[in-house]
This record gives sequence, C-alpha cells and structure tokens, in this order.
Amino acid sequence: MKLLEKPKFTTAHSRAGTKRALLGCAGHLLGGFVLSVGAVAGGCSPFAVALVAVSGRRDFLFSALGAGLGYMIFGTGTARVRYFAAVLIALVGALAMAAFLPRRDARLPMALSCLAVGMTGAVLQLRLGGGAADYALVLGESILAGGGGYFFFRAEHCNYRRLRCKAAPTGDLVCVLISGSLLLMSLSRLTIFGIAPARIAAVLLILITLRFGSSRLGVTLALCLGFALGLAGQDTMFLLGAYGFSALLAALFDRFASLGCAGAFVLSMGFFSVAANLGHLSVCTFVESAVAGVLLLLLPAAWGDRCTAFFENGADIAPEGSLRQSLVLRLRFAASAMASVSDNVREVREKIDRINGKRGLPPDPEKSDMRMVAADQFYSISDMLSDLAFEFDQAECFDAKTAGKLRRLLGESEIYPKNISVILDKFDRMRVEIACDDPAPGLSSPVLQARISKTCGRSLEAGQVTRYGSESLLTFNEKPLYCLAVGYAQYAAEGRLCGDTVKVARDGRGHQILIISDGMGRGSRAALDGAMGAGLLSRLLSAGFGFDAALKVVNSALLVKSNEESLATLDCACVDLFTGRCAFYKAGAPRSYVLRHGRLTRCELASMPAGILRGITFAKRTAVLGAGDTVVLLSDGITDADAVGLEALLCRFQSQDQQELADTVLAYAKAHTPADRRDDMSVIVARLLPN
Repeated sequence: MKLLEKPKFTTAHSRAGTKRALLGCAGHLLGGFVLSVGAVAGGCSPFAVALVAVSGRRDFLFSALGAGLGYMIFGTGTARVRYFAAVLIALVGALAMAAFLPRRDARLPMALSCLAVGMTGAVLQLRLGGGAADYALVLGESILAGGGGYFFFRAEHCNYRRLRCKAAPTGDLVCVLISGSLLLMSLSRLTIFGIAPARIAAVLLILITLRFGSSRLGVTLALCLGFALGLAGQDTMFLLGAYGFSALLAALFDRFASLGCAGAFVLSMGFFSVAANLGHLSVCTFVESAVAGVLLLLLPAAWGDRCTAFFENGADIAPEGSLRQSLVLRLRFAASAMASVSDNVREVREKIDRINGKRGLPPDPEKSDMRMVAADQFYSISDMLSDLAFEFDQAECFDAKTAGKLRRLLGESEIYPKNISVILDKFDRMRVEIACDDPAPGLSSPVLQARISKTCGRSLEAGQVTRYGSESLLTFNEKPLYCLAVGYAQYAAEGRLCGDTVKVARDGRGHQILIISDGMGRGSRAALDGAMGAGLLSRLLSAGFGFDAALKVVNSALLVKSNEESLATLDCACVDLFTGRCAFYKAGAPRSYVLRHGRLTRCELASMPAGILRGITFAKRTAVLGAGDTVVLLSDGITDADAVGLEALLCRFQSQDQQELADTVLAYAKAHTPADRRDDMSVIVARLLPN
C-alpha cells in the first residue's frame, strides 16, 4: 500500500510556528539588551529586569541573557553586579512561575520586578551606608520596575495577529505604546554630535500618526514618548510636556496637510527648546524635530496610503463589549430563532399531513396553504430582524454629545421629544432621528430645521416625517450629492380608478425609491391589489427593512387577503443619492429604461408577481447613474404598445422636463393602443440632478 502523504499545510503551519518562535526569542534577547543600556534620571536602569520577570516560559532565558550581557558590558562599578543579581532573581522567579503557575496575571510579575530591584538596591545601600535619599531612590526605582512590568506584560499578551489599530482596546494600545517608548528611551543614549536618531524617529512617528491616523492616537503616542524620553535624564525632563502639547497643536493644523502638521509641531518644539535654555541640547532638540518634519514632507504618497490603511485597519470592527455589538448579536440570534420557528411550523404541517393520510382523512388544501403561509411569515420576521442587525452593524457610532445639544435646542422651543438619535454610518454620513408625539408643533419650522443643521455641523435635508399610530419619527439625513426630479403620469382604462399604483418613497438613509404596482385586471379590484402591494412595500422600505424581507410580507398579505386569486406586479428602482447607484427590483414587472445622453439601456428581468405563489423573490439588476441620467419605469399597459417606436421616442426626446417626458410617453402609448385593448397605464420618469 502507498503511504499517505503528510498534508502540506501541516508542514507549512509548523514552519510558520517555528519562525514565529525564533523571532520571539530573538526579540526578547534584543529587548533585554537594549533596555539594560537605557537609564532614567538618577542612573536607574530597572526595565530590563522587569522584562525578564514578565517573559513567558519560552522567552525568559533569552531576556535574561540579553539583560545580563547589557548590564555586564555597559554597567559600571557596583551597579553592574547589583543589576546582574536582580536579573538572576527575576530569572529564578520567572522559572518558578512557569513551573507552578501555568496561568498567571500581571500581579505576580509586577511583584517579582519590584522585589528583584528593591532587594538588590536595599542590600547595596546597606553595604554602602546610604542615607534616606538613597533608600527613597531605591523605592522609586522599584515602583518603576513594577510599572514597567505591567506595561510589558500587557504588551506581551496582546494578540498581535488580531490587533487592529481602530478596534484595539485602549488599555492594550497604550501599554504597547509605552513599551515601545521605553525601548526608544534606551536607544536615545546613542547620539551623533548631540543629536539622537531615536528622538528623530519618535517625532516622525508622532507626525505620521497625526497626519495619517487620528489626533487622539497621535496625542496619546506623543504623551507616551514624551514620558519615556523625558525620564532619560534631568536635562530632557521638559520633553514630558513638550511632545504632548506640540502634538496637540499639530493636530489643530492637520487640515493644512503635512506642511501644516509638521510646521506647527516644529515651531512648538522650537519654543520649548528656547524656554528650556539648555544650550547645545536645546539646539539639538529643535534640529531633531525639524529633521523629522522634513522627512514627513518627503514621505512618498504610496507610503502615506499604506500608513492610512494601517491606521484604518479594524475601523469596521465594533469594540468588544460595545452596546452596538451586543444589539447586533441579539438581533442575529433572534433572526435565527424565528427561522427555526418557521422550520418547526413546516415540520408540524408535514407531520399532520402524514397522520391524516394514515387515518384515511382527505387533505385540506386550504388549511395546508394557511399553515405554509404562517411558516413564511416567520421567515419574513427572521429576514426583518436580519435587516435590522445589518443596519445597526452599519452604524459606526451614536453621537450622544450632539444628541444632547439637539435636546437642549428643542427644549428652547418647548419641544420635548421622547428620543433623539444622531447616527454616523461607516461612510461618515449623519442621520438624525427624533421620535415625538403626533403632532409635534414647531418641528416643521424651516428656521428650527436650519438651527438643527447648524447644531449638527452638517448640511441636512428637510425633515421627513413617518407616522406610526400616535407617534411620529422625524428623520434628517445629511444632504446627498444628488437629488431626483420625478414626474409621473397615469391612465385609468376602466372607470375613474387606475389599477396601477405609483409611489415615491425615501428610506431615511439616502435612498429614494420609485414603485409601480400593477394589480391584476382593471378597475377597482386591480386598484385595491396594486394599492395594497405598493403601500405595504413603501411603508416597510421607509421603516428601514430590505427589499427581500418586504416582498415576503407583501406576498403573504396578498395570498391571505381573500379566497379569490389576488396578485400584483412590483417594479422598483432604488437610487442611492450619495453615489448614484441604482438598483432595479422586479416581481413580474415589465422592462424599464435608463437614458444616458441619448443612449437607451433596457432593463428586462424575468420574475413572478406577488400573491400568486409562495417563495417568490425579486429579480435584481444594478446600474450606476451620473448627473443628467434618467430612469423610466413603465407598467405593462405602456410596454404592450409599439416597443420600437417607444424606444425611439425616448432616444430622441430633447426636453429636460421629466414631467413633459412622462406625459409624452403616456400620450404615445394611448395613441398606439386600440381603445378596446387598453390596460391601465403608468409611467415614472426620474432624472438624477446635482444637489
């Protein structure tokens, strides 16, 4: 027999694991060595000992080796022996914790760091006959060792493979930044004519973070680096505040691109350097900032894009434990539960049919159909909950601060809403929702709506009111790039009621929806079916539900409306007013057209109308519109006329008036259809215009 080959991915995975392990060992060896070189004011160098204490069982030997070598090479006098002894104590403690405590938190490594540094320092001062000031310095050094141990522990236990700059927990991010800052502090001892490359790198990192990341992260990094580099000596203490304030000032001038950001930081550091009055060090500090600023200006555009992508990584991930994430999770579980209920109803129906068959009872088609419709209703609810989960997942944040400002503003006008939500989506588009009793006097005032826009700091559209029972929801959307100019025309083939229903709706999220619903037949009955289909669909879409979930509800409603056959076609066009993207949704509807600069594009999709069968779905197609493009929706009463002549009419029509085009199309269809064969006719013409 041929032996089974070892899977290739197993070998590749083991090689990757070995590579990561070797890199980790090398990193701890180098980190221990670098940290042993650095020293804070007073000649204290406790951070390499702290790294040994917090290292894992695979790495503490390498950390100890690097720290021991560094202390023996760069240490002087009794300090060399003292820190080497502290490394040995930390190594023994780390070995004991690895052997007896497989799972540990930060407290024991912190205590071990303090103990190793404090014991060796106390013994040394006891032998040298140190005074109270010397013992106080030992105590402070022990506290620094414990703090460094905490930062190193948190940084070491971050999951770097899943670390996302935009979604990382703040505590982990700060600990990683401080740990890196302490490494730079150790490297800052290396100078060239008084200029430290480590400080140039620190300033460049701050400027890159401010320019391509966020102001909050940039200021946080500046504070961490200022803290670490300021501890390097008494002369550099002014960096504790200089980096932080300069970063804050640079963030204010970020709107002027790299030049404004770098210029503000360099000028601020020049002020602090002059104020510190440290002679050559002041000049070197200013030169370091200027060099970093020039490097930022010379940064290639491609590198800037990579920096932006790095800082934006994880922007679509909700922070762990956030209210939005919890709500999305609950809604998804609820949607799954409702789908399970539908499956259970279906299984019960099938079991009842089998039992009745064994008993010889004739099947009852009407009851069976009702059970199937009930099962479909649970599926519809499941889809609606999924749509809500998707909507909340799209929300980037809820701006509680702006909502509070709006509540105070409305209170000045004696308007007290039940709830105010200010929502920013992932594309930084704002939506304001104000729930209040119906009617709410004063909310329709143009002056008040203008003040609402000013308070939000955005250009908002006029409020859209949606009424539910005794309550109203007033929605303000950020003003989009485009608007739709809509015209429509209708013809009733029998009596005064047209069997087609035309609806134009907004979903409150920057989409405008065009709907034509054609009921079966002509006259009042067709008008009832068409109005029911279009009315239900428009209300569900305006409430924020998706097209597929809304169609299931409309289909079920038409199925159970009466014992007689009842159906309606649904023809929809959903236009995103921010991007111009137009999605066509058709359920038994005829062809539509897109008119671009005299060229006509036909959209014809095969599908079933609502109310005739269970489980129908929309046929879908997408087009991208530009300013001046026109969408034409037609009912079958118009498309049954001369199709070639109708398309020629649309191509040669020169007027920019959409209502005139709608009237012209209707007149053409009536003229080319015999009077005894005319069906109800409807046409919607929508032209996309710059807003």
